[in-house]
Amino acid sequence: MKSLIAALAFLSLLLSGQAALAETFGFGVLSQRSAVLTAEHWNPILEYVGKKAGVELALKIARTGAESAAAAARGEYDFIYSNHIFTPAIQPQGYRVILRPRSAAITGQIVTLADSPIRDLPELAGKTVGFPSKAAFVGYAVPMDHLLRQGIPVESAFGGNQEGVMGQLVAGKVIAAGVNDQVMAAFASREGVKYRVLWQSQPFHNLPIAAHPRVPDAVAARVAAAIAGMNDDAEGRAILEASARVIGQKPPLGFLPSSPADYRNYPDFYRRTLVKDIE
Repeated sequence: MKSLIAALAFLSLLLSGQAALAETFGFGVLSQRSAVLTAEHWNPILEYVGKKAGVELALKIARTGAESAAAAARGEYDFIYSNHIFTPAIQPQGYRVILRPRSAAITGQIVTLADSPIRDLPELAGKTVGFPSKAAFVGYAVPMDHLLRQGIPVESAFGGNQEGVMGQLVAGKVIAAGVNDQVMAAFASREGVKYRVLWQSQPFHNLPIAAHPRVPDAVAARVAAAIAGMNDDAEGRAILEASARVIGQKPPLGFLPSSPADYRNYPDFYRRTLVKDIE
């Protein structure tokens, strides 16, 4: 009986230790593409990182960019891959940047199809221009700010996310669209779409990964180290390459350690923008 009790006690300690290691943290990903593509891209990465960091990372995807921003504003994500964290609505949550992509900086663009009659930005005056959502940074806030400063009034239509509005452009529902240059290039390559860039913004660092203040520093550090180390590990690098093929992402892949200092031009933009309906 004593041996049985001892064995049960040991098993209980073992299981409790495994439970502690398997603590779950929600990982929110900004809705830029369909939920299926987003899951195919991120789930293998999060499974690998969770094992390395000794936690479970549960992917959380909102239906639209606006819903993703609203969830972040409520503090529903423990970790988040998004540049919405710098908006006035979400900034009070205190998400802290821990990683930035190795890829080149992103820009906002206003694009039209290659066979469109629109050649110059002023020709958009009075026409319907598509945007991902009012929460999109380079897809809405940045290009709309430029249109306002240039005195070019447009009718706004929203596609829910980046690829949603790109689909509207291809279908002819909008004459032009505000987009993230890298998402647009990947979409066009994957779908065989030819397009013309009417305007392009200054560069901004691509979407960061950030942690909510409630995430213990030790956990955030382990997750950051696991993600940053993927390029130096054969298994991690293979996962990054396979996940990149799903969405047509070009190298360099993966993430680098970062801090809020790398993203100062985001809050600077929000302080001076003419756009008043950012979500």
